[in-house]
Amino acid sequence: MKLQCDVEVVNRMLPTYGMKNRGKGARAVLSIGRHVDKTTQRHNIYLMICTAKDRTGTKYKLKENIETFFTRFVEEGKATVRLKEPTVDICLSKADANSLKNFLSAARLAHRGNDMDSLPLSTLTPVRARDVEKPKKKLTIVSKKDYPLTSNFPYSLEQLQVSYCKLSRVDMRMLSLKALRRLDLSNNNIKKLPDTIGDLGCLAELILHNNHLETFSEALCLSSLQRTLQHLDLSENRLQALPPHFCQLRELINLKMDNNGLMWLPFHISHLSKLRFLSAAHNQLALLPGDFRKLNLENLDLFGNPFAHPNPLDHTIQLTFPLTLQEMAARAVANLRIPYGPHLIPAQLCQDLEVAKTCDCGCTCVNYYIKTAVSMNLHLVSHTVVLVDDMGGTDAPVQHHFCSLSCYSEFLDQCLQRGLR
Repeated sequence: MKLQCDVEVVNRMLPTYGMKNRGKGARAVLSIGRHVDKTTQRHNIYLMICTAKDRTGTKYKLKENIETFFTRFVEEGKATVRLKEPTVDICLSKADANSLKNFLSAARLAHRGNDMDSLPLSTLTPVRARDVEKPKKKLTIVSKKDYPLTSNFPYSLEQLQVSYCKLSRVDMRMLSLKALRRLDLSNNNIKKLPDTIGDLGCLAELILHNNHLETFSEALCLSSLQRTLQHLDLSENRLQALPPHFCQLRELINLKMDNNGLMWLPFHISHLSKLRFLSAAHNQLALLPGDFRKLNLENLDLFGNPFAHPNPLDHTIQLTFPLTLQEMAARAVANLRIPYGPHLIPAQLCQDLEVAKTCDCGCTCVNYYIKTAVSMNLHLVSHTVVLVDDMGGTDAPVQHHFCSLSCYSEFLDQCLQRGLR
């Protein structure tokens, strides 16, 4: 039984002599195994700790020698084993939580001295230098020949780049790297992302530039990425649309979607309130959603999209008189901000509300509305704007939805007044 982690051996007697421990752990390999006691010539179970400075290891007897275990933070990879003799606390940190639990269970069995045959004992021998070196935080692989086929990725990685390796799917071994903050899988052949990427609870940057992605899973939008993901690069893929829940990724600061086949942006894009850099050049965008007007960006690039030339008088009327009961119910839920879910209201109503539109008057309309488009200068939502076309324009058409004829009429009057000025 072996465990790799950071270890600090704290002598509990030092404070009585007015001394302090240095308070810093060292990378170590812990082993539980049999060793011949020199005084009794008997085989006993020992805990051996090997570090870079002491690769031969220091041994501590375990049988009936553990005073207590401190395991409150075991899920974070931390624990402390308090020994009777010598009077030391063995403080463990930065361990894999599951491996740590198994190791502590073995230590308990060794302390009790029963069921020894079931213990997975190790040979207490000096360790290799690479086993106790400082944990690796960053790994870059840009060639297929360097890709690890028989060994795992270092568990301690915080940044991982695997590019130009012709990967057709995400390696599941990457998804066990719980400390990962930056994952770069650019320039591969990945067609689909596993939903379990959402289990990477520290992931702040996900770079998927130049792959073969056709969809972005709704499950990812509802995962822990909601709380951590700040940078997302989906450029040069095959995306045509983003899921309705995409705007649940509310920590996003930088979003790149260039060179896809996107037909539209999410209706509720203004929910990305922290977004500062947006790039969606060279897509198939004809219009921008009405929510786009509420963004507050530092840099915006929408170059190379086939934007339409809007006319406020060109409109689509999709209204009935009176409104259907379902439409009135959906509007009431949205306008009164009533909490909802499939356990409270019909599932179809939930789906309708996910794509609800906001009228210029501030009210919600769902399936029945009047729709038109108006040209907007993109400098109203971004400090820096890349030109929209080769003619040097910075205007783009933005959708407007109106919940009633009166709202649309009022809008036309405003447009007419502006035109007269």
